[in-house]
Amino acid sequence: MRLKGIITAMATPLDENGDISEERVRLLANHLIENGVAGLFVLGTNGEFYSLTKEQKLSLAEYAVKAAAGRVPVYAGVGGISTNEVVDLAKEMTAKGVDALSVITPYLIHITQEELIQHYEAIADASPLPIILYNIPANTQLNIEPTTVARLAKHRNIIGMKDSSGHLDQMETYLELVKEEAFDVLVGSDSRILKALQLGATGAVAATSNVLTKTDVGIYEAFLAGDIEKAEMQQESINAFRSVLKLGSVPAVLKQSLNMIQLPVGKPCLPVQPVTNTEALAKIRAALGSYQEAEGFEVK
Repeated sequence: MRLKGIITAMATPLDENGDISEERVRLLANHLIENGVAGLFVLGTNGEFYSLTKEQKLSLAEYAVKAAAGRVPVYAGVGGISTNEVVDLAKEMTAKGVDALSVITPYLIHITQEELIQHYEAIADASPLPIILYNIPANTQLNIEPTTVARLAKHRNIIGMKDSSGHLDQMETYLELVKEEAFDVLVGSDSRILKALQLGATGAVAATSNVLTKTDVGIYEAFLAGDIEKAEMQQESINAFRSVLKLGSVPAVLKQSLNMIQLPVGKPCLPVQPVTNTEALAKIRAALGSYQEAEGFEVK
């Protein structure tokens, strides 16, 4: 199994009661797939994995697999602090039909790189499905060092990583160290999609593609076609949307934006609050308005 293309770090659609909405999952998944994404990545940071119960996580995965209907792979986050907890969830998630599992580094606790290697190897040994490493050190305070990636890439059941560190020099080192392995590197920093592709990354896990689906897919397609000028223009164009994402806690603005373009996903999970400030809402609406023609959506 190879990882490639624009994979959406999917927002988690909730109903008005805060429960996972199968109908809204289907609506969002269909929109994303029909507009060219190469996969659905559920239960990531923008998917609020940290706020959902195990039952909600399993329901979301089940609904996403059903909605995808084999058209694109579904990747599910199963990360946690405890190795045993991750292994247990990985086994339960396998029964839901997802294609591979993403495992964020442990957070809250401070562990060594050797302990991190043992954590990932234990999960990969026990998991029926392929494992994708997830590096987001700004949130976890734990970076997966290049030498660690080089060792883990040799494991038969670890097939790649999502790197959201934003450090392209480190990504370049990852790519050099794993070039002889069946191991793909995906960029998780939306502002660096094109630069990462030029270094050798095989795709991106992009939260902005929930909303800017055609634009993000366009970056990848233009790169593949060798039209770097067009790819650069597409990459630059996402900045207007990225600039408003900071107007609320993650993923409040992302969810507000989806609601505004008639892809209802409900409110963020508590303690994150929805965006209610009038000025902030106006800025979000204005940013979305600049993409209406390119994306084909209407802002409400």
